[in-house]
Amino acid sequence: MKRFDILDSLVKQGNGYLCTSQALKHGVSKPTMAHYVRKRNMERVAHGVYLAEDAWPDTLYQLHLSNSRIIFSHETALMLHGLTEREPHTAYVTVCAGYNATHLRKKGIQVYQDNPNTYQVGIANVKTFFGNTVLAYDMERTICDIIRSKKTMDIQVFRYAMREYMMSAHKNLPQLARYARLFHIEPTVRLYTEVLL
Repeated sequence: MKRFDILDSLVKQGNGYLCTSQALKHGVSKPTMAHYVRKRNMERVAHGVYLAEDAWPDTLYQLHLSNSRIIFSHETALMLHGLTEREPHTAYVTVCAGYNATHLRKKGIQVYQDNPNTYQVGIANVKTFFGNTVLAYDMERTICDIIRSKKTMDIQVFRYAMREYMMSAHKNLPQLARYARLFHIEPTVRLYTEVLL
């Protein structure tokens, strides 16, 4: 297969996106990749991430591609799970404690840090509105996160999310209980579930 054919295939698989790292894994050199990007009029949207000129930009997916250690959380995870009426004004992400997230904060991204023991709890593959797969916390982890961050949240967003989760056919209350124990918020979670069920 010719190099440009390989790259065309990667762009198709990536829903219009192409990463330098993917090209290198498929044996395409950086100069060939640069030539391809110029020939195809692709736009550089992040370091090592390019978008085809006829593709829809997906800011969450771009963020995911250029920052492999972030997990979408809190209000962004609520949006991805359909548990909010409002699109958050910025992206909310969680990183492992010790990760230098200065570059994310400079872009106005809300960054939470979690300890290594719980950082990976509840990670799920979730589709953005454009059909791209990103890493986000599952609904139960997200509910625990917003309960822990309730004081800094808009109360209307919080109430709507709790109500929608409790009405959801996809809720997993045993999982929620496990997470609540892990995060030491079991009494609070039990109180909300008893009131809303």
